[in-house]
Amino acid sequence: MTQGGKTVRKLQPADQAAALGFRARLEDVMPILDLRVFGSRARGEAQEDSDLDIFIKLANLDRGLREHIYDLAWEVGFEHDRIISTFVVTEQQIQEGAVGASPLLAKVFEEGIVV
Repeated sequence: MTQGGKTVRKLQPADQAAALGFRARLEDVMPILDLRVFGSRARGEAQEDSDLDIFIKLANLDRGLREHIYDLAWEVGFEHDRIISTFVVTEQQIQEGAVGASPLLAKVFEEGIVV
């Protein structure tokens, strides 16, 4: 579908449910600055066993929080029969680190679907 000359992609209902469920669980314990689904599921090219790639931008991140995110990804993925893979960054890492120049980050913003 196009809107204003730009392609608008939508997630499959099961992927949308998993992403929304993951976001809700994350927001119970931390503020989320940005969350997007990217990769094959965002592009509509996923196979049955494709993972659900999720970009998460936070204000702050430490080891304990990162591990908690991984645990939630596993729990929510299990509930929705999806493997959730996360790409977690902070605004500071984007602005000041190599992450900001990463081709992966460019892809996230190019093809990612905001959830």
